[in-house]
Amino acid sequence: MISLLGGVFLGWSLGANDASNIFGTAVSSRMLKFWTAACLAAFFVVLGAVFSGQAGIETLKGLTYLNLEQAVISSVAAALTVTIMTLLGLPVSTSQAVVGAIVGIGILNHQLNFAGLGKVVICWIGTPVGAACFAILLYFGLARLYNALRINLFESDFLLRTLLIIAGSYGAYALGANNVANVTAVFVGAGLLDIFSAALIGGLSIALGILTYSRPVMETVGEKLVKLDSFSALIVVLSLTITVHIFTIIGVPVSTSQAVIGGVLGIGLLKGANTVSRKTLGTILLGWFITPLIAAGFSLAIDFCFHLQYVPGV
Repeated sequence: MISLLGGVFLGWSLGANDASNIFGTAVSSRMLKFWTAACLAAFFVVLGAVFSGQAGIETLKGLTYLNLEQAVISSVAAALTVTIMTLLGLPVSTSQAVVGAIVGIGILNHQLNFAGLGKVVICWIGTPVGAACFAILLYFGLARLYNALRINLFESDFLLRTLLIIAGSYGAYALGANNVANVTAVFVGAGLLDIFSAALIGGLSIALGILTYSRPVMETVGEKLVKLDSFSALIVVLSLTITVHIFTIIGVPVSTSQAVIGGVLGIGLLKGANTVSRKTLGTILLGWFITPLIAAGFSLAIDFCFHLQYVPGV
């Protein structure tokens, strides 16, 4: 079971970082206490992983054949990529890192499912676009309904708090369902785990990251990433969640960070505000392009180093 440690670490880091996309705004704006958000997120992440994580696992494990050694290599390569990109301050998608690492192994095996890979890439592009479209539609629809209620400030605060809890719980379910494949799919492909065990272990590792180290990210990154009023923040979380859930049904792990950016851009287009600067967008695009390339490179480099042999007298 030591072989699973790379995947567990990847799941832990995913939970520690991506929980901010779901509950970051509610916590950073003090509409929800951290431990309430963390416990809800951890519970629903595991629920989503176990009940709806199978499709994504099937997609990733089908990209190429991996033995146990290659599964460990791809897992470590993805974890290294996520760590380095985070230290450099570049936006990182765990999904892209994992797929890039698997592609690196596929190159070594001379076996790659290009149809499956094409499906994944199309969904990556569709994530921010879909979230932006949902944000625009939801903003128009829910704003009309919200204004029709004619409620006072106290009632509005209570309603938005309740809706953020519901939307965040749904978002955590979608996060677990969609991203558990990133954590343990390679071990299913290698024959070490069955799908249920992979979903459970992956979901628990993501939940562990949420409970142990998501607080600083949730309290700060959520505020920096989405500087919006509570209603707009609710729209962003809902658009993120619906987008990620749709791709979960399709069976492709995608990035919640990319979905958040799409949702924010949708709100920005509606309000005519420069919600995300060109510099920020450029940095995001750079991260999207180089993350899978770096992960693939790490897979190739680690495999090369792993098979180096010392020949005496040479």
